[in-house]
Amino acid sequence: MKKKLFIFSFVCLGAFAAIAQKETPPSGGAAKDFKLSEKKNQKYTNGLKSTMVHYGNTPKTTISLVIKTGNVHETTDQVWLADLTGRMLREGTARLNFAELAKKAAMMGGNLNVNVGMTQTTITGAVLSEYAPEFIKLIGELVTNPAFPASELERLKVDLKRRLTVQKAVPQAQAQDQFYQAVYGDQRYGKTFPTEAMINGYTTETIKQFYDQNFGAKRSVIYVVGKFDEAAVKQAIESGLTKWKAGPEVFYPKINAVPVADTMIIDRKGAPQTTVMLGLPVITPDNKDYVPLLVTNSLLGGSFGSRITTNIREDKGYTYSPSSAVSNRKGSTLWFEQADVTSEHTVASMQEIEKEIRKLQETPPSKEELAGIQNYEAGIFVLQNSSPAGIIGQLNFLDLYGLPDSYLSTLVKNIHSVTPEKVSETAKNYIQYDKMTKVLVGDKDVIEQQVKKQKEKLKAF
Repeated sequence: MKKKLFIFSFVCLGAFAAIAQKETPPSGGAAKDFKLSEKKNQKYTNGLKSTMVHYGNTPKTTISLVIKTGNVHETTDQVWLADLTGRMLREGTARLNFAELAKKAAMMGGNLNVNVGMTQTTITGAVLSEYAPEFIKLIGELVTNPAFPASELERLKVDLKRRLTVQKAVPQAQAQDQFYQAVYGDQRYGKTFPTEAMINGYTTETIKQFYDQNFGAKRSVIYVVGKFDEAAVKQAIESGLTKWKAGPEVFYPKINAVPVADTMIIDRKGAPQTTVMLGLPVITPDNKDYVPLLVTNSLLGGSFGSRITTNIREDKGYTYSPSSAVSNRKGSTLWFEQADVTSEHTVASMQEIEKEIRKLQETPPSKEELAGIQNYEAGIFVLQNSSPAGIIGQLNFLDLYGLPDSYLSTLVKNIHSVTPEKVSETAKNYIQYDKMTKVLVGDKDVIEQQVKKQKEKLKAF
């Protein structure tokens, strides 16, 4: 009986599968233009700015204090000093140590994080709505009265040195380090890693001096997004953050990114793979061609179904996870492709990447191919706006790059307005293979043998 029942179930399953295969799935809905809820901005006497947005019905609030200070404000002999300052900041206040801070945040239903990037430092957390004012006051206490405990400095420096050792052993990080050095030279963006001697030389006085010179209300915006009591939040900002020192004005150094048409090899004897990174400086987000560049990148190498990925991953099997990106830093934007390819296919992979770039420059994509990429880009944008943290990220992007609100509200429309001809034109104008910096991290002998064979092959013609 059990056998008959199994056979009957199997036959039914097959029948349902056959029906399912014949059915055409419904087409996805088109992404709609982004409409942000009313945002309420305010500027305080010490220079601090606030932006509040009521969003959603979940009783949680995401709060981020974004300070326009990051690694770019270090000198080239102070690399990672901003990171160490952020870690020391998180150790607590004159009243509350790290454990007590963490416990208070946890009692509010969230946590408190300090994140340091190349251009900004962010103090952030998501808490239950009723605790939003209290969390804002906690952030205020942290920035106005940091402890910078000398007793924790050595432990944090050991952690940084361990991170340095680990990262410098990773081929992808080695490629990025060499790539940024080539493009930015002695500017701060060109320095990825400190030396151990730098880290050893940092003292609590060094950290306090960096904090005093680079942190303050004038460089800061506090974002409050979610469900919250507006009056209570305003009062918390007034009492917790308006007494913070004004500090320095917002300042970002002028960045000169220079395309270096050169190929550099970092030798890793016996490496089964070569990390390939190639790219060049491109336009910044305030340029009228920036959205077409995003679409072009997605079609060329920035999405799973992109041309370069399809070529060297799906068709050739040279790599598992290639990708290209438009990477923004204040004052400079780069386009690059990065892939870990099998060593014996290093040169072949680069040739295929070049082929796809030139092909796109010469022949516009079909409307069907472009439409798929546009739907993908628009969909990603919609997903980025589906949480309070995502909303804060978008608002901060506008603020950092000086863009109008209309950038967000018209982005879906502008993505879909890019034509096939515009994609080719954009690739031709900005993604120029002959001007690219190319970094290869792999077995130098294996790579050079391939280069030699390729030159001999060309001579034969």
